[in-house]
Amino acid sequence: MDRLTKAERSANMARIRGKDTGPERAVRSLLHRLGFRFRLHGVGLPGRPDVVLAKYTTVLFVHGCFWHRHSRCRFAYIPKTRRAFWAEKFRDNQMRDRRVAAALRDLGWRVFVVWECELRDVKALSRRITATLHDRQRTRR
Repeated sequence: MDRLTKAERSANMARIRGKDTGPERAVRSLLHRLGFRFRLHGVGLPGRPDVVLAKYTTVLFVHGCFWHRHSRCRFAYIPKTRRAFWAEKFRDNQMRDRRVAAALRDLGWRVFVVWECELRDVKALSRRITATLHDRQRTRR
């Protein structure tokens, strides 16, 4: 049983945004501090990536662990109510993520996913981003 009324639950869900989220803004800030320049919301690309780093032929998605089912993450829990609805919702999200990533790779883009929980260790995330993008730049030369 939900502890919130239907109206309260609806108001909570309406506040969830698809772009310019807190984690996305944090990743963009980190990229900027690291010296990377980028475009936002890849208009014209499959899945409209959160960040497009054209110089590195790389797109970046900032995934919420809950919505995109980060494996073995404590934030990827299943709500206790309407389990069938949530299972289908999560399955559809994961299938779309795989389909979009494959389409982007077919177009020659490298797909890089940052999970929401990775923002807890910014130094490790910085190292992973820097290593990946500099590796990509070396392979393009």
